[in-house]
Amino acid sequence: MSHEQIPSPESLDSFGAQLFPARRDSAAARAVATLIAVISWFAFVAQTDITIGRLLARGGGVLDGLDRLTMYLTNLTILMSALCFTSLAFSLKTPVSRFFRQPSVISAVVAYLAFVGIAYNLLLRHLWTPTGFRALVNESLHTVVPLLAIAYWIFFVPVFRTSLRKSLLWLVYPLGYLLLTLWRGALSGFYPYPFIDVNALGYPRVLLNASLLLASFIALMGLFIAVNRSGKPVLHRR
Repeated sequence: MSHEQIPSPESLDSFGAQLFPARRDSAAARAVATLIAVISWFAFVAQTDITIGRLLARGGGVLDGLDRLTMYLTNLTILMSALCFTSLAFSLKTPVSRFFRQPSVISAVVAYLAFVGIAYNLLLRHLWTPTGFRALVNESLHTVVPLLAIAYWIFFVPVFRTSLRKSLLWLVYPLGYLLLTLWRGALSGFYPYPFIDVNALGYPRVLLNASLLLASFIALMGLFIAVNRSGKPVLHRR
């Protein structure tokens, strides 16, 4: 390409804007957000029905099923995804919607979804092979929604200012989940994931596993923040 053919920054902006609307209020952004919201609600409702049905079959009650449902990080994260992308799809005016429409909050939700998807596919997929409807729900939870959310984040979430304090707030959710799960496990004897099963591994090994997972999430969080700062200038330049 000759010097005369090199596009100017202005033409790059125009070209990027044509390919990637990069606006949360565009038709494309709303369509993708709606798709993610629908799949998230489907997966959450279906998983709720499956979990409650399983506990009822074992002689438990509905509350037992809900208790078991909320012990899995995947289920809590897909509910968060449903709330976040419903807010983005319909521009709701509620305090919850305004909270979830913040670029930093959307980014945190997408990072949680990505972490759940990566952790499942690397650490848990080999433990079982669901079929039929359960396979559809499982892939929706751990593959489809995370990938769609990442695509939404790349193309439609504007660059936002970050600080160390705001970045550390992203850790409240995974740390809070870990502490509550260990506490609930100590009371009930049930731990949702084998790598935090205190009964089988003991606290030293569980704390080591948890530390490694937390370090992995921090690395993923750092990647999102780095891309936010330098990786989307053409897509989101105003």
